[in-house]
Amino acid sequence: MFPKKYSNLLFILVMGFGMSLLMTLIITYVNTGIDSGYLNRFLKAWAVGLPIAITTALLVGPIAKKFVDKITN
Repeated sequence: MFPKKYSNLLFILVMGFGMSLLMTLIITYVNTGIDSGYLNRFLKAWAVGLPIAITTALLVGPIAKKFVDKITN
């Protein structure tokens, strides 16, 4: 498997992947409904959203962790 030192990075990547997948599926459905072009619209939106989600998680994740560590015991 992967060394423990990569656990934070792997967590961010898995969360970014999962969240962007579910959010894009739902938002595409809400905005356009499901028809024969749904899968193509979803994949196009996800191709844009996934790198944004991963980058955002990489940037915000450590800041959020520090903040949560400060406000919890």
